[in-house]
Amino acid sequence: MSVLFVTGTGTEIGKTVTTAALAATALARGRSVAVLKPAQTGVAAGEPGDTAEVVRLAGPQVGTAELARYPEPLAPATAARRAGLPPVRPEEIAEAAAKLAASHDLVLVEGAGGLLVRFDERGATLADAARLAGAPVLVVAQAGLGTLNAVALTALALRSYGVDCPGVVVGSWPAAPGLAARCNLTDLPEAAGAPLLGRIPEGAGSLPPAEFRAQAPGWLAPALGGAA
Repeated sequence: MSVLFVTGTGTEIGKTVTTAALAATALARGRSVAVLKPAQTGVAAGEPGDTAEVVRLAGPQVGTAELARYPEPLAPATAARRAGLPPVRPEEIAEAAAKLAASHDLVLVEGAGGLLVRFDERGATLADAARLAGAPVLVVAQAGLGTLNAVALTALALRSYGVDCPGVVVGSWPAAPGLAARCNLTDLPEAAGAPLLGRIPEGAGSLPPAEFRAQAPGWLAPALGGAA
């Protein structure tokens, strides 16, 4: 795949760190990588956003692009409206991804929040952009209780849009997983209708960048270029 969208079952579940792990793994295999953030919310002009965090963790070789930035930490459509700024359209996202794919082996498109968060007043979502781009969507999920329903709903939504889901990555795998998390290793693939393709260790984003890059391939399955 040359373009891969990354979504989550919610906010603050490890999408950006997972994106960084994907980028670091691809770079380790000699591939060129770009990360596209269609809408960065909750970050003021001049402040580092999610793409800067990916570069910090994965390496300065990562190319980046950001289509819009809104200062309030809200859904992109709401943040754009309140800021009096234009929203990001799915056509713009698909076009930007295609342009980056022309000069990079892998383009990672990191969404905002969950799959069906609105990007504009028409109700367009990341799923609309992925469908236009003809690209699959990787789902990042929580480890423990409650994640099966969220993953099943996200996978169902992707199928309704006709978008492929290659699998699920647990965005923050605890050092001492509880019963629900351990059982979810078996149950997540059934809920998603797609394989479990990785587990990012809890606190991975706090590792020194060199250590993060060295360890990242071991967190991901071969289908994502890893060795897990």
